[in-house]
Amino acid sequence: MRIRLILAICCFLSLASAQNLPVIANVDHQPFAAQVLRLLEALTIVGEPLPADETAELRRLAGSPADRMQAVAEMQRILDRHCLVFVNINPESRVKVQEGPAKAELVEQGWRTFLVKVQNEANITPVLAADSPNAGRLAGSPEGLVPRRFLDVQMFDKQPMRPRLSGLELEYRLLQLYSRDAGKREAKLAFNVGQGTQDLGFRSEVDLLFTARPAAKITLRVQDFDDRPTMAAFEIRDRDGRVYPSQAKRLRPDLAFQPQVYRADGDTLSLPPGDYTINYTRGPEYRKKTQQIHVAESPMELTFRLERWTDPAKKGWYSGDHHIHAAGCAHYEKPTEGVYPADMMRYILGEDLKIGSVLSWGPGWYFQKTFFEGKDNLLSTKDNLMRYDVEVSGFPSSHTGHIVLLSLKEEDYPGTKRIEDWPSWGLPIFRWAKKQDAVTGFAHSGWGLSVKNEKLLTDEMPPFDGIGANEFIVGVTHDLVDFISTVDTPYAWELNIWYHTLNVGYRTRISGETDFPCIYGERVGLGRSYVRQKNGALDYRDWSLGIREGRNYVSDGRSHLMDFKVNDVEMGAGTGELKLGGPASVRVTANVAALLETTPDETIRKTPYDQKPYWELERARIGSTRNVPVELIVNGEAVARKEIAADGVERPIAFDTKIDQSSWVALRILPSSHTNPVFVMVGGKPIRASRKSAEWCLRAVDQCWSQKAQQIRLEERGEAQRAYEFARQAYRQRIAESK
Repeated sequence: MRIRLILAICCFLSLASAQNLPVIANVDHQPFAAQVLRLLEALTIVGEPLPADETAELRRLAGSPADRMQAVAEMQRILDRHCLVFVNINPESRVKVQEGPAKAELVEQGWRTFLVKVQNEANITPVLAADSPNAGRLAGSPEGLVPRRFLDVQMFDKQPMRPRLSGLELEYRLLQLYSRDAGKREAKLAFNVGQGTQDLGFRSEVDLLFTARPAAKITLRVQDFDDRPTMAAFEIRDRDGRVYPSQAKRLRPDLAFQPQVYRADGDTLSLPPGDYTINYTRGPEYRKKTQQIHVAESPMELTFRLERWTDPAKKGWYSGDHHIHAAGCAHYEKPTEGVYPADMMRYILGEDLKIGSVLSWGPGWYFQKTFFEGKDNLLSTKDNLMRYDVEVSGFPSSHTGHIVLLSLKEEDYPGTKRIEDWPSWGLPIFRWAKKQDAVTGFAHSGWGLSVKNEKLLTDEMPPFDGIGANEFIVGVTHDLVDFISTVDTPYAWELNIWYHTLNVGYRTRISGETDFPCIYGERVGLGRSYVRQKNGALDYRDWSLGIREGRNYVSDGRSHLMDFKVNDVEMGAGTGELKLGGPASVRVTANVAALLETTPDETIRKTPYDQKPYWELERARIGSTRNVPVELIVNGEAVARKEIAADGVERPIAFDTKIDQSSWVALRILPSSHTNPVFVMVGGKPIRASRKSAEWCLRAVDQCWSQKAQQIRLEERGEAQRAYEFARQAYRQRIAESK
């Protein structure tokens, strides 16, 4: 036994001196490959992906190679190059550590991410902890206590990684290190899997000599297309694809779940010497531009000039996102945390959202609601407005559908002090909001309204088991719902219920949203409403009323359907009605523009429509061309189609079509943009375009009730039953009135 122990120690010391990590045999390919794929995803999330050729090879080896044992070995050889340390957990759960082949290089005032190779001979599943005495705050010396912290250490254990070891014989973990200083610094790294697991002789520790590259101060000069100073989004990567500033432990206003940072003219950032690629833009109405830079050790100043490809605001169409959050989801989860109005305004400016509605909701409610003012926030500018409003989410009524309330005067439901005191179904909340003349709608409409096929219209009945526009099928009959949301869930799920209710004469409109950073964390304004302002100037109240009145189109910002008219009636103007004495031909006109890259993005094109990104102009591309289809919709059916070039040029478009009965008419580029309707009234009769739609709506009320009733408080259920029965009677009446 003693001889074996001596041989094992000698072997380990030999490996340590060589820094060549052992290839672990007898590892099952399938679970190891799954871990490798999660590792690659995590490296992308933290902004330090492996080189593209290595990533591609690892993905190939993780697939279905002919020799699986050889594939496991090859994956180790690729990953080992990036390992700072190798951790061995012996059968007795003792931990030994040796230095790996990765270069021990850090960045002054920044984070770096390294791989840790873990051989788990004990097959245990605790947390692998990393620490360093050089990360302590104070150290003893003959002169007393002196600062010694130049290092910060953490393991990255967030999704898609897992906090605990898997128990597999081999896996790789992520170690993140921060350096306060520049220059050479020695540090001791120690690892353990719980108290008493350190090996004898301090072999659970390793001393490493780090070189921290100095950072130069970079001053940014950011100019808009008209030479005015502005805010923009910057994504900065070095030759190896690493993101700067590091996404590890970013401090507000920078967000760890975004590769970009937002900087205004005169702002600064720090970069170590080297070559960088900087991609910069200011939202989807701007072209993406790239600048290559070389950074030396001395401070420098860089100028970036933005370029627009479209400017709908100049024509009176003002963009806005009615659903963004300052807390929860990818933000900080504790109720007292989140980001502040100044941070949210930075994102709104950096994406050139004319209107940003910051909604306080369940996570963060008690802290974030303190920023509600019932008016524009003081940080708003004449070109970009921000206001705090409410999403009723994380409240007792959430099961019936999350509710967006805009232009509120009061944010607390009468008689409540806590979230738990609010109603347990949606209609009472809509009634309370309507008394304030607030603009009301449903968030992320498609959740709970899934259909199997990518089809509009469809008679398929959704489950009504989610938190989207579920109770909309009831609320619309009570004239309580101003809009349902689009762009942040699959388009067929959102639009199918809307088309059916339009077909039986209801006039709820659509609005575009992002649900940042819950559904989408990439940026605010990924889903937008472009509203025609009545007085030609930016105004939050008028913008939200524009959604109620339907003088808006929704878009991902990459295609635009402006000035939509049927004959001389513009969408949302006045009653939004064109009156005809009898069946007649009408002319449909609009000014349209779209922008695609010249080369198709096959990754997006091959992604199923019910996976993100849900609304994306690339999905509308026709073959390998740069063309997209504009469709004329009458009563939910595409009756005509024309192709336009998505080259950023604005063009007029026109359709002529016969209208035989009272109908609703709209334009769309699916899945990228969609107008609200113009209502064409023939012979003074109401719209009853489809008996099938009316029958679908009636069945939908019953389906919704079957999913929601048991979650409504007993004392509120009687009122809810009466409201649902009212909806049934309304649809029965429309069935009788329909052909």
